[in-house]
Amino acid sequence: MNLNLKNKNALICGSTAGIGKATAIELAALGANITLLARNEEKLKNTLSELSTNNGQNHNYLLADFSEPDSLKEILSNNINKNYHILLNNTGGPKGGPIFNANLSEFTAAFSQHLLCNQLLVQAVVAGMKINNYGRIINIISTSVKQPIEGLGVSNTIRGAVANWSKTLASELGPFGITVNNVLPGATATERLDQIMINVGKKIGKSPEEAREVMKSIIPARRFAKPEEIAYTVAFLASETAGYINGINLPVDGGRTKSL
Repeated sequence: MNLNLKNKNALICGSTAGIGKATAIELAALGANITLLARNEEKLKNTLSELSTNNGQNHNYLLADFSEPDSLKEILSNNINKNYHILLNNTGGPKGGPIFNANLSEFTAAFSQHLLCNQLLVQAVVAGMKINNYGRIINIISTSVKQPIEGLGVSNTIRGAVANWSKTLASELGPFGITVNNVLPGATATERLDQIMINVGKKIGKSPEEAREVMKSIIPARRFAKPEEIAYTVAFLASETAGYINGINLPVDGGRTKSL
């Protein structure tokens, strides 16, 4: 199986921690030139220093905040390399809570950060992908696309919108050698999961550590995913090997999702 990404250029969003950082490290190890995109410049510089250059790659970063789509659009217009082969759309999820109690501002903010920013990023890179007749647009979403998660009302709603946006793009861009796929991580050992465990623990009257054990007990694999395991999935979808996989929602969740 050929997973070599030498001479491929990848734009990795949310790339200073968790799944995004793990993906940037993995794609660099496979030979890709990486552009990191996140809002914390110090963390961007730290991540940049961890990327492999064994294949003579040139890595760089862009500083942007997904809470400000207009600013992101300007940054992309003025700074982005138009010749990208791989785009990873990835940003932190909306805060939890019952959907009935959510304010309208929570929906609009999440829609803006997750869908509108994804749209801007796709519009910035697709012209180059068409010229190359090679494109891999990969969206990190959530298993809530297949099965809503209790207590994540806004997230469930917006993730579903992103999945349908992605499926539509897959049909439109497929004729140009561009695939669009969604990776749906289950519980993954990241900072966000730490916060979720605190909230779950409060809700069920248990410590975060006890809440972790409860969560693990409902996962057939009986453990959380490592960020690197999600990154390996992204790496496969980004490669030439996955060229005939298009428009899918791929759970990487240890078997937790019950729906097909």
